[in-house]
Amino acid sequence: MSKKKKKARNHRKNEITKGIFTVLEKEPKKNFNYKQIAAKIGVIDAHDRNTLIKRLVQLKEKKRIIEESRGSYRAILSTKTHHTGIVDITGRGNAYIIVEGLEDDVFVPFNKLKKAFHKDTVEVYIFPRRKGKKLEGEITKVLERNKTSFVGIVDMQETFAFIRPTDFRMYTDIFVAQDKIKKAKNGDKVIVEITEWPDNVDSPFGRVIEVLGKPGEHDTEIHSILAEYGLPYSFPLEVERFANQLDTSIKPKEIAKRRDMRETLTFTIDPKDAKDFDDALSFEVLENGNYEIGIHIADVSHYLQEGTVLDDEAYKRATSVYLVDRVVPMLPEVLSNNACSLRPNEEKYTFSAIFELDDKAIIKNEWFGRTVIDSNERFAYEEAQYIIENKNGKIPEETSIRGMAYSVSNEIVDATLTLDRLAKIMRAARMQEGALSFDKVEVRFNLNKKNEPTGVYFKESKDANKLIEEFMLLANRKVARFIGKQKPIKPFIYRIHDNPNEDKLIALNGIVSRFGHKLDFKDKKSISASLNKLLADVKGKKEQNLVDTLAIRSMSKAIYTTNNIGHYGLAFDYYSHFTSPIRRYPDVMVHRLLQHYLDGGVSPKAEIYEERCKHSSDMEYLASSAERDSIKYMQIKFMQDHQDQEFIGVISGVTEWGIYVEIIENKCEGMVRISDIKGDYYIFDEREYMIYGERTKKSYQLGDEVIVMVKNTDLIKRHLDFTLIGKHE
Repeated sequence: MSKKKKKARNHRKNEITKGIFTVLEKEPKKNFNYKQIAAKIGVIDAHDRNTLIKRLVQLKEKKRIIEESRGSYRAILSTKTHHTGIVDITGRGNAYIIVEGLEDDVFVPFNKLKKAFHKDTVEVYIFPRRKGKKLEGEITKVLERNKTSFVGIVDMQETFAFIRPTDFRMYTDIFVAQDKIKKAKNGDKVIVEITEWPDNVDSPFGRVIEVLGKPGEHDTEIHSILAEYGLPYSFPLEVERFANQLDTSIKPKEIAKRRDMRETLTFTIDPKDAKDFDDALSFEVLENGNYEIGIHIADVSHYLQEGTVLDDEAYKRATSVYLVDRVVPMLPEVLSNNACSLRPNEEKYTFSAIFELDDKAIIKNEWFGRTVIDSNERFAYEEAQYIIENKNGKIPEETSIRGMAYSVSNEIVDATLTLDRLAKIMRAARMQEGALSFDKVEVRFNLNKKNEPTGVYFKESKDANKLIEEFMLLANRKVARFIGKQKPIKPFIYRIHDNPNEDKLIALNGIVSRFGHKLDFKDKKSISASLNKLLADVKGKKEQNLVDTLAIRSMSKAIYTTNNIGHYGLAFDYYSHFTSPIRRYPDVMVHRLLQHYLDGGVSPKAEIYEERCKHSSDMEYLASSAERDSIKYMQIKFMQDHQDQEFIGVISGVTEWGIYVEIIENKCEGMVRISDIKGDYYIFDEREYMIYGERTKKSYQLGDEVIVMVKNTDLIKRHLDFTLIGKHE
């Protein structure tokens, strides 16, 4: 397993490890017990305290620290000079090497990179540390390349070409011989693969593997975003062929093996532009007055059989990718939009979690297994929201996705209103337990037929969205708990979320205090409660998106793993992903394992599933990065048509090279370079998150409102530059 993967999985453990070494190495002749170390590094909750104790024992066994007396530890001053780490290249071409167990990252200047690229795993030699100076070193060996394919622009010469990578962290162009240029022309955007880098040459050798098109063209840029993250935009022919030959008909023999729920009232609620419907709710009032509520999920695993080219491709992708103008699906259309889509008035195979709830949303019974359903209706969130707000089913034309007014049966209206009431009870209980409520504003674009942005709007989560969310959370939590509580412990796929980063929370508190807000660090529940209060207090205010973004950044990243530690953000001891197998491979694995255990199967090897979890987490990260880049691309494209307009924005970031400004009305973010600010020489104050004029003392601080105009839009580099007009008074 690569060091990169290991670091991602043990992020919080690594922070605690760094904290241990920070304390012990600061006073190397002194002994500390775990309580003293915990106090010094700010460990306050039981889980982190247990991790700290385990880590101390492990470090002692590895002879990294010394246990002087029972439970009392001191440092061993290391003489080791070579370490393994991950390269993080900066915008200026230098790098920091992230080494597990070291308190500080190792600075490596550009001339000592030894042909290492961003995110490569390397061996680094650390120079003897000078007092008061940062750790410095040089790379001695590249151990593992993070990637060998890059997006670049063709610079054609007479008998060869150089490819100039578009990633600013890729510091060298790539030499391509004439017979390896494919059909690329000068100025084309291509994907180039590095084949070798001989010792005695300046540029690596490569070959063009795909021509993407002309820079600036819409499809070229969208395909470039996918290619930069190694994500596909089409299916291999053999995968499409295999999928199209599947028998997707509903068989009486298969129905007989399942719980038949075709006569139960069932409906879906999804976005109005959704093409696949992977979850449905059923509702029935029982004779005892309780409610039987079914969460029905498309039974993808029925069609997606292990060992096939279709399953191999789905695992490789691990997730669908949602870009601004398209979805790159995990599964071919014959499954994602047809066989596995729970369309109304069509019999469908499903995997279900069915619960009996009383009037106070207390669960009385639960059942998990394969079913068959026949959905009665398909609703958009807007239509369900109309029913909730107006308490009737007369859907007006302006709300209807059918293009005309229509009426919903009283049975469906009653079901929707009851589900909404129960969801609100469950949500309130979650909040009481310490769950966090992130309602971050999501930017969406109105696109014309040429995929050009004609307007910006914001996605808002209302009661109908929260209704679906709450019942999906219920299914995910209860499936995970059902397996997680069994003895002996069975390998399973959990979605975990570690405790937030203490240092980042302290930094967040410093920023929000400027707006009159405050976090409470007394204990875990106090932190959650004060975070929720903060998020509620900033709603609708100028600083909302800034605070939401910084609060999310203070959180650990949720990942998939077989090692359950619970989900901090949701305040669940057990949590998994069961509800979206059309677009997430971990959900497919959950379905397979759940059915395997329901059938009395023996436990498989956890190591196999842990590796699959790591792959799924990594692919999810790449997909979300591509999604963010596509939004940035569309924001720049939108701002191209607004170059003569003044905008009010909020300073969302401050660096030594400039300030970042987010426009309030459309959430587009660009940069004002310090060198472009007229009238004074501006100095960066890292501690105060601001820049100030050397002569005038005029300052621009994080959260300040300013007026800006568009200076430059660069679709190829996905960069937006602003000119600063001044403060908005």
